[in-house]
Amino acid sequence: MPLVEAALLEILACPVCHAPLREDADRSELICTDAGCGLAYPVRDGVPVLLEDEARRPAR
Repeated sequence: MPLVEAALLEILACPVCHAPLREDADRSELICTDAGCGLAYPVRDGVPVLLEDEARRPAR
């Protein structure tokens, strides 16, 4: 089952770099597709939390 509706995912973008997002259902996150950014935003109760302060930074 998707975290967010497909139509919503199409219009959502990373608020930091504006790249598209992809779902990671196992972690309940939306991940920025930009290799230089890669922030992971949580989805809580079906609502994406697109705040930089709430995002998980990728391991480097």
